[in-house]
Amino acid sequence: MNLNFTADTMENNQSGFNIGPYQFSNRLVLAPMAGVTDRPFRKLCRSLGAGMTVSEMVSSKPELRKTRKSLLRLDHQGEPGPIIVQIAGADPEIMADAARYNVDQGAQIIDINMGCPAKKVCKVEAGSALMKDEKKVAEILAAVVGSVSVPVTLKTRTGWSREHKNISQIAKIAEDCGIQALTVHGRTREDKYNGFAEYDSIRSLKQQLTIPLIANGDIDSAKKARTVIDITGADAIMVGRAAQNKPWIFRQIDHYLNTGLELDEPDLTIRKNWLLQHLQNLYEFYGEFQGLRIARKHINWQLGDENIYQQNYKQLIMLTETSSEQTGLIEQLFEQLHANYFDTAC
Repeated sequence: MNLNFTADTMENNQSGFNIGPYQFSNRLVLAPMAGVTDRPFRKLCRSLGAGMTVSEMVSSKPELRKTRKSLLRLDHQGEPGPIIVQIAGADPEIMADAARYNVDQGAQIIDINMGCPAKKVCKVEAGSALMKDEKKVAEILAAVVGSVSVPVTLKTRTGWSREHKNISQIAKIAEDCGIQALTVHGRTREDKYNGFAEYDSIRSLKQQLTIPLIANGDIDSAKKARTVIDITGADAIMVGRAAQNKPWIFRQIDHYLNTGLELDEPDLTIRKNWLLQHLQNLYEFYGEFQGLRIARKHINWQLGDENIYQQNYKQLIMLTETSSEQTGLIEQLFEQLHANYFDTAC
């Protein structure tokens, strides 16, 4: 399939979309990613243009609700609504109970995970493993939708395997059960994150559905976002891994969809300030000991390895034991990058 952008496909229209009674400001969604999209990262991406964010996937098991991990994953204090919580599991009654519990805790939309390809999730018949059992899918969706008064959405893949792409059947079940929006990652569970996302299935699905459809998979630039919207006709797009490296990608996509013009990369000072503010939020959210360690992966993603300065400083940053050391080295790195930029420019 030709994924090249052409001016003929440009629609200078970047309106939002609805899920139930909720209107989103644009069509840009941050994908729920376990270990990534915690409250500090969701707030960062919302501030940089994401119109909708979803919690990290949380287990439906009641015995895990009061663990530190679950409590942090379900902390939405200070976030703009609607609050969206993604739940995972394989038992209809337990999933329904989890939905009720999370609504009681403030969730305004419940999202059901049937797309996670992780082995530890699929081996308990949750996540994308559920796509093998359409009867179980119907039971879970009906139970969850019937248990709460808020909108329920579903995130899934195109099928369990390349030989078993049943997203069309799953989508029909979802609509019949009252699901109010569907997100589809353009790969099967077998593909995991390998190869390239295919959008033919999503395009065919859009023609079938009457509920909003969100396209997910391989959206890593503003032009790619435009192309995916044009190919699939999706109501919105979901960005995952690309946002880890460039959380400002949402600003770039939003600008491009509205104007047809590419937004320049943010300058070093702006990037430094965004990163340092994010790190401060991590320290405050998790406490210094855990926050310092969680910060390392975000630093690693955002700093890149373009030159020897970044490589050397990243090695030092990964060894720091205090937040002041960590942020101090980041300040030094950006000073070095800034000086090197102007030396090269001259």
